[in-house]
Amino acid sequence: MGRGRAKAKQTKVARELKYGGPQTDLDRLQAELAGSAGNHGAPPSAEVVDAMGDPLDDDPYAKYYDDPAD
Repeated sequence: MGRGRAKAKQTKVARELKYGGPQTDLDRLQAELAGSAGNHGAPPSAEVVDAMGDPLDDDPYAKYYDDPAD
């Protein structure tokens, strides 16, 4: 017993998410798209790559991978 109130609340929340979703800030979206138009195909700079390091350094299973140099 008592499921009716919980189910009604879940239904209400689901309807709010489905039909009343968040309002899109179109000005912010336009500014974001305009600011990042030229960066899509550019590779990361050498400084960024050095800062990221080797992704396999933190991997405990890295010793089991095949060495790509072989």
